Amino acid sequence: MTKVKVFAGACGFTSVIQVQSGGQTTVKVRIISACTMLRSMNKDIAELDWKKGIFDKITESVIYRSAGEHIKHTDCPVPCAIIKAIQVEIGAAVPKDVKIRIQKFDNKLV
Repeated sequence: MTKVKVFAGACGFTSVIQVQSGGQTTVKVRIISACTMLRSMNKDIAELDWKKGIFDKITESVIYRSAGEHIKHTDCPVPCAIIKAIQVEIGAAVPKDVKIRIQKFDNKLV
């Protein structure tokens, strides 16, 4: 099983994504979160064929389609984390942390 913990930032929610291989081309996905929008995705992504919609264009992703239906914040990092977790679980990626560092400056863009 692969487990990813996401500290989403301004919303204050921490979410855990669990992915377990379910067969040769399937994975089981579960989102554990206090965010009701994220939890509502569970019904759509409980079991996925990772050959369909995981390695496609972002607009064709089953994860992002579900996120588009359930999450009202386009900046939510959890959909990306779900895809990363699936890729690690099936051996298509290494378990390496992703970081987004946000800084605000008073300087103008050059």
